[in-house]
Amino acid sequence: MAYKVFIVEDEIVTREGIRDRVDWRDNGFDLCGEAPDGEIALPMLQATHPDVLITDIRMPFMDGLELSRIVRERLPDTKIIILSGHDEFEYAQAAIKLGVTEYLLKPVTVQDIHRSLRQVAAELDRERQSREDLTRLRSQALQTQANLRERLLLDLVVGAVTSAQAIEKAEQLDLDLVARAYLVAVIKIEAIDPAAQFDYQAYSRTCSNVARVVESNSDVFLIQKDLEELVLILKGEDGDAVVRRYAELRAQIDQQAGLPCCKLVIRSGTPKRRITDICASFVEALASLQGTSYLNGQRNGVSKAELLKINRSAVDNFLKCGVKTDVDDFFDTFIRPLGVTILESAIVRNYILMHVVLTTATFLHNLGGDIDQIIPDLDAIARVSGIDEIRQQVRAILLAALTFRDLQVNGQHTSVIHQARTYIDTHFDDSSLSLPEVASHANFSPSHFCTVFSQETGQSFKEYLTEIRIQRAQELLRTTALKSFEIADQIGYGDPHYFSYVFRKHTGVSPTTFRSQTRTPMTRAEPQE
Repeated sequence: MAYKVFIVEDEIVTREGIRDRVDWRDNGFDLCGEAPDGEIALPMLQATHPDVLITDIRMPFMDGLELSRIVRERLPDTKIIILSGHDEFEYAQAAIKLGVTEYLLKPVTVQDIHRSLRQVAAELDRERQSREDLTRLRSQALQTQANLRERLLLDLVVGAVTSAQAIEKAEQLDLDLVARAYLVAVIKIEAIDPAAQFDYQAYSRTCSNVARVVESNSDVFLIQKDLEELVLILKGEDGDAVVRRYAELRAQIDQQAGLPCCKLVIRSGTPKRRITDICASFVEALASLQGTSYLNGQRNGVSKAELLKINRSAVDNFLKCGVKTDVDDFFDTFIRPLGVTILESAIVRNYILMHVVLTTATFLHNLGGDIDQIIPDLDAIARVSGIDEIRQQVRAILLAALTFRDLQVNGQHTSVIHQARTYIDTHFDDSSLSLPEVASHANFSPSHFCTVFSQETGQSFKEYLTEIRIQRAQELLRTTALKSFEIADQIGYGDPHYFSYVFRKHTGVSPTTFRSQTRTPMTRAEPQE
């Protein structure tokens, strides 16, 4: 898009020369007007809002300096190019104080104007880009805050956050959650004609209509995670107040949000006094929506509200410690118990799957994995419906992550063990060599290194070090005439008696006996121990 430029010059020949000889288009500008002095120019400038003003500095009625002062106040984003004669130094100083963009001395050539325009255009481009970047960042910040608010509200209804955590996060997100009573309602959007094709536009408009009804009430929070299902959290002074507010809101939604092709099925739970009981009200609303009474229901001694609470560390722990053969058992232990009725809720279904996805993505990222190659298409996850499809998606995600983990861990441990063995092989003769020292060299904690070393080598650190030392002792006993105490010192044993004890335990014979077994008849007399 071309920038707009306006010329103010009292000398008609100069003004027309600039107007007609400058290639405005080629330099990214459109000439939007001209005037012979500042007084005539001012209303025209206010009407056209040019990006650049080119003005002579000395003109009758209102000179360029006075015009520049007014433009700087009223049109602060407009760039000003001053045209001045050689004998107008004081004017030039005043213009510089006003913050003019360019200052050109007369006589001005077309080339001078072209060069100034290109410089000003570059500055305007940078400013425009900065404004666009700032607008985008503000939009992203607002969207991020909206997403965080929705995530917090979703955590509340599925029981995945404590009251203290909820209040703290709500304060950070400028949400006032504290109240004496809470109630949750679920809104299901259904087609009037069950056989009709899914109408995305109609469902989307219905969701927007509900949002408009709710947005004016600061005591009602809306969760919109699915086109077919919305959740409302209402808060108030007491149970009776939130029930009355729910009745009023339901009537408003029925009157204002529905479309001829859609119907709204709205159900609520009972009022609750605690933030942590919002989950229970949500479960009651879901149960009512599904036509099943779970208000006081128990299954195997565990309430539905408790079943809905996701074990936030279960997925992470399984990714760290689980094996592929246990994936189905993990699903049956932590997800299936939520029950078919609960999992029929799109809100809960999406929450569970996204919890698995996000936890797995974080785990893979920490291992340096390519998340896009392991995590399936999120659109496919959003289309999941039914317990079998949920199992299939969870299984695929966990198996892919475990496969990558095992490949990474095996490769990583192989390198670490090779590094540790090399260090031991070259430092075994140091009597102070210890497991913490080798673990530190391998960038592992002593306990972790001990476990990994044993798993990878089939030996403990001490067993491997002893084996290396005894092998070297056997070599020295066969090839040298060194005494036992000298050999003990060379292989890292400061106490020759302890060396003899370890050697006998490892080989079944003493160093002296081992040396005599390896002598030939032509060997000289054995040195004394």
